[in-house]
Amino acid sequence: MKLSTPVSGLALAFIFFIQGAFAQRGPNDEVIYHVFQRSFYDANGDGHGDLKGLEQKLGYLQDLGVTSILLTPLYESFYYHNYYATSFDRIDPRYGTMKDYLSLVRSIHKRGMKIYMDMETQYVTQDHLWYKDSFKNPSSKYSDYILYEDAAQTRPSTIVFNLRDLKGYDGTLRKITTVNLHNQQVKDYNAKLFKHWLDPNGDGKFEDGVDGFRLDHMMDELDHKAALKDLFKSFWVPLIEQLKSINPKISIMAEQADWGSYGIDYLEKGGVDRVFAFRIQQAIRSFDKNKIAAYADTTFARTPKGKQQIVFIENHDIPRFATAVKRDPGKEKVGAALNLLIGGIPSIYYGQEIGMLGDSFFGKYGGITDANEIPYREAFEWYKEATGKGMAFWYKNSGPWWDSSSVKSNDGISYQEQKNDPASLWNFYRSLISLRKDHPAMINGAYRTLQNSTQQVYTFGRDTETEQVIVAVNLSAAEQAAEVTVPWPAGKITSVFGASKYTFADQKIQARLGPYAVQVWKLNK
Repeated sequence: MKLSTPVSGLALAFIFFIQGAFAQRGPNDEVIYHVFQRSFYDANGDGHGDLKGLEQKLGYLQDLGVTSILLTPLYESFYYHNYYATSFDRIDPRYGTMKDYLSLVRSIHKRGMKIYMDMETQYVTQDHLWYKDSFKNPSSKYSDYILYEDAAQTRPSTIVFNLRDLKGYDGTLRKITTVNLHNQQVKDYNAKLFKHWLDPNGDGKFEDGVDGFRLDHMMDELDHKAALKDLFKSFWVPLIEQLKSINPKISIMAEQADWGSYGIDYLEKGGVDRVFAFRIQQAIRSFDKNKIAAYADTTFARTPKGKQQIVFIENHDIPRFATAVKRDPGKEKVGAALNLLIGGIPSIYYGQEIGMLGDSFFGKYGGITDANEIPYREAFEWYKEATGKGMAFWYKNSGPWWDSSSVKSNDGISYQEQKNDPASLWNFYRSLISLRKDHPAMINGAYRTLQNSTQQVYTFGRDTETEQVIVAVNLSAAEQAAEVTVPWPAGKITSVFGASKYTFADQKIQARLGPYAVQVWKLNK
């Protein structure tokens, strides 16, 4: 650090203390905000959330306490979610320009935050150059870029779920096929593409580059196709190594295609740093103490040292948590506490913090279409009346998902209604994030399930060499009494979150937890 003016020894000591405090937090010192940017905030009034809108709302995100932003894909596509590209090289013009993107990234970094980009380059639509040029044209230079089922190249390979095409919510039907990830030119193209987002201007500095990537639907054997085996070794690991040779500080997160998987093979063999804790997500929704404990034990015990699990209760592919718990405010807060405190790197899906609703239309309207998930990708509810500047109603008047939407009416769920209410879900999330930041054990502490005397109360501990905390969560709607044995030496305990009544003696906590109460204690030796 270059100092332009003399600094006293006391000031230097303070600087080194602060640096040390941040250093000891380690790689888990993040709270990710997973944003579906088309639905977040519309800056230019066209109904589509955009990059300028997201930049204008960075203050909101910092006020909530998040440190990192995960975007859904930005590249050009016929589909509103931007998966299945028509071109990987261009930003969807509804989101803005490259200038808008670079402004957003620089603003994020100036605030000390991080940005991650979602990438899925395994598939293209009929409008992509590789598809258009090679279809029925074996002499095309792109013939081996696409996986075909016949020599005449009239049958491009299916994608996930054996689909050959996908209908858009607006009625558009596009053919989709699989990219040949074993082709060397495809590998070279991906390396160039990903490197561009790491360092857009190529100056070796990264204030305008992403801090890592989310790899959507990553598989070692893509969609179980014999022609695309061993992709970890042949495609993903070499690509990730090239990216890390440019910026060793980036983090690569993989969405394991099998949601029943712990993702350990991705961490051990796939070259990635992080996977998603799907089993914990599924267990939290069950409100089954034994299931939550079992999946948490296995998830964290099996995660290799230096790797991380991303813990979440919502994402863009599953019904909203508030819908799953039928808007029960106690259950919503239990979900928030487990999401943020149980371990790993927490990820919050936009609107989760205010309890937005959304269920699937899967199978109700035309089978598999890209409309099925619109209900949990709706416009962020900024205002009580669902009208006002920035509302991203890009799907307005487009079908039954709009007709049945609660967002367009006064559903009692909005940031405006919650920001000044100390008892609101939004403020509960904010207080939990603050709690996490104040306690290193909540960030890097090892997880352990703690047994207690009550089936409806889930207890666990997080500990580092310097701090130990115990979390108790009442999973029921009734008051519960629980006895918890403290596994670490403690002279006394201090309540750092919650208002439960408790006593502590002989290394045992006797507590009475209100309905769906969350209580956190810090141990003092």
